[in-house]
Amino acid sequence: MQAKRVTFLTWAMMALTVTTGMVEAVSFLALGPVFTAVQTGTMLLLSFALVGVAGLAVVPCLASVAGFTVGAALSARFESRSRLKGHRWFREALIAESLVLAVAASVAWGIERPGEPLTAHHYTAAGLVALAMGIRNVSTLRAGVRGMPVTVTTRALAALIGGSPLAVDTRLAPGAGDQVRRAVSVLAMFAGGLLGAWLLHDGRIGAGAVLLCTAVLGVAVALAFTLVPRERTSEAD
Repeated sequence: MQAKRVTFLTWAMMALTVTTGMVEAVSFLALGPVFTAVQTGTMLLLSFALVGVAGLAVVPCLASVAGFTVGAALSARFESRSRLKGHRWFREALIAESLVLAVAASVAWGIERPGEPLTAHHYTAAGLVALAMGIRNVSTLRAGVRGMPVTVTTRALAALIGGSPLAVDTRLAPGAGDQVRRAVSVLAMFAGGLLGAWLLHDGRIGAGAVLLCTAVLGVAVALAFTLVPRERTSEAD
């Protein structure tokens, strides 16, 4: 039974990692440049923008930081209460972030292609997407699937390399399963970014449509949790 729990959560986290890559493609290529899930990148872009680096803007970075902060704070508070009441807090968090992404998609619907002059629609969409990613960062962190950080790949990649035959470290690679999840996490993020950039490239579809796709995928994962018995979702109940 434990193997089934891990398998289900692993697939869920993989799907969410793909959507994170898609979200960051929209954020960087169409809304900023800015990051919304990876706030390390946003902080660096903000610092660069403050000294006047060409092509960067302060406002979308501030909108991202503000939105992420609100999302993470609300998520932490809501999920703690939901867990105490015995609700399926991870499913509820997925639905909440998907709703926010859908709203962000409606705001960004008029943004047709990367490189457009930034407007209030760009800033608002960036803040809303960051709010959704704040929710996601807290909920996936609490889900506790090792090797699947969902919103960043730096630590997963470092642990993957550190636990490889090139540099075996038993603290980083307690089992083959962890290494597989780390590899899947890195590849899923790359695939999501590649897909998001391809969809935006040459105006195939607009930023709002890509964000709507990520919202739909998030709802699909939430519905999967509804259909799967509680005992198979382990930490994410």
